[in-house]
Amino acid sequence: MATMVSVIRAYGVKEERILAAMSRVRRHRFIPESCGEHDAYGNHPCPIGHGQTISQPYIVAYMTERIGCKPGDRILEIGTGSGYQAAILAELGAEVYTLERIPELAGHARAVLAAEGYGQVHVRCADGYHGWPEHAPYDAIIATCAPDAVPRNLAAQLKDGGRMVLPVGTGFQQLVLLERSGDAFHETPDLPVRFVPMVPGRCGEA
Repeated sequence: MATMVSVIRAYGVKEERILAAMSRVRRHRFIPESCGEHDAYGNHPCPIGHGQTISQPYIVAYMTERIGCKPGDRILEIGTGSGYQAAILAELGAEVYTLERIPELAGHARAVLAAEGYGQVHVRCADGYHGWPEHAPYDAIIATCAPDAVPRNLAAQLKDGGRMVLPVGTGFQQLVLLERSGDAFHETPDLPVRFVPMVPGRCGEA
């Protein structure tokens, strides 16, 4: 784990709170045993089943840094996956609402997050395109799956001054940082990335 954090630091993430959180969350616990043995602390994605992956640690740290996560923030995550990104946000003191469309992954994440003590993470099996408006507005939104364009109904769930970071595009993808000021939204292109696509469609509760 110490080596993983050193690599993240070398890649340019300097926020000590984030680096400390990355050193405390047990990444291997979030990879389902059914997916076999993997180097959970290497700086690369790992498969978690159903065609999905747990993101590269550097990207998790970088996206967390970009939204400026603070204790007490209310954060919406689109694409729970294994639950690892949500755990990092919770470790930083955020209240996290996270959506996952694959029932088996939603169930896995819910169980692991509870077992690891992250009771402030609320997992729902649902279509991420619609967000979770019942708990809006959010201080920040983070998406770990890529839509073709920034979903405006998600942006509308940001509070004034809120920030959203997400990958956008098909084929070539790029992280986009979106910041809300009143009714205006400012988009800043960022790193080239590769994420699974954001797929519409609602699932039942897991």
